[in-house]
Amino acid sequence: MNTFGHLFRVTTFGESHGPAIGCVVDGCPPGLELDPAEFAHDLQRRATGKSRHTSARREADVVEILSGVYQGRTTGTPIGLLIRNTDQRSKDYGTIAAQFRPGHADYSYWHKYGIRDPRGGGRSSARETTMRVAAGVIAKKWLGQRFGVRVRGFLSQLGQIRPAGFDWNAVEDNPFFWPHAAQVDELETYMDALRKSGDSVGARVDVVADNVPPGWGEPVYGKLDGELAAALMSINAVKGVEIGDGFAAAAQKGTEHRDLITPQGFLSNHAGGILGGISTGQAITASIVLKPTSSLRLPGATVDVDGNVVEVVTTGRHDPCVGIRATPIAEAMVALVLMDQALRHRAQCGDVGAVSPRIPG
Repeated sequence: MNTFGHLFRVTTFGESHGPAIGCVVDGCPPGLELDPAEFAHDLQRRATGKSRHTSARREADVVEILSGVYQGRTTGTPIGLLIRNTDQRSKDYGTIAAQFRPGHADYSYWHKYGIRDPRGGGRSSARETTMRVAAGVIAKKWLGQRFGVRVRGFLSQLGQIRPAGFDWNAVEDNPFFWPHAAQVDELETYMDALRKSGDSVGARVDVVADNVPPGWGEPVYGKLDGELAAALMSINAVKGVEIGDGFAAAAQKGTEHRDLITPQGFLSNHAGGILGGISTGQAITASIVLKPTSSLRLPGATVDVDGNVVEVVTTGRHDPCVGIRATPIAEAMVALVLMDQALRHRAQCGDVGAVSPRIPG
């Protein structure tokens, strides 16, 4: 399954060290203005090599639009996007090509296909998420123009460190997407020490989608929160997803968790803007937890493809914390799900029209 979505579908292809990566975006409505330069901002937000706290791999990430756009506007036909890989170093994986790296997809891919591409993890590499971000640029633009929807994210936990304050304006002004500028020096010091130790650490990313109209989503099998959870869980290294308060709800009472309603608006948003699988008009809030990077220069025990016990040491260029650049990836997945749900809602319920009362979010 390299395709997700129903009416708005995205198929990605390519490997970390192959000649190129790409995607086909099918179902985008015609008439949307689209230029290759529009992809640069979000792709650079995701890119490695921007700071000493991420992998040193430096890819140009220049998007080529192969189809689906004529005279600067989408035509309604499949949009083909391609990005050439320009900074592969496959030799870094020569010594471990026959070893199963602990915590990686090496062993599971081996049993799934009987063959695997060991160069940078091949298809299981985070390099694949570049195309999700590219497709997300299209979804973000369409959602913004049509409904005023805005999808934003931030790093909400790095190891044991949590934000001591919150300011959206600070998020884009530091390499961590951290919402509290006064803590950036602390994060820098923490990551410098972590990198020198050769270890890695996990992280948490929160995403907020504002101005989502009420009514998007399906009541049973196409629940908005269910599809968000699946899309977010599909991101490399994600081991947990929360919608709204998520697992914190286990310790809450009903009187605390329920979001009381007044004519002036909801009094809280513990549900994350979704009730019964359908949006309420409140902000959609979702969080992901990403595991620590498994590519370490610290030796660890494993076996090779012949079953022999070996010691593996991963060299090359790797992120000490993949969560640092996961924010634009999580934003993209939320935007792609929302656009698909918007088109599905229009297809079935476009004739319903305005429904009263409309509670402010």
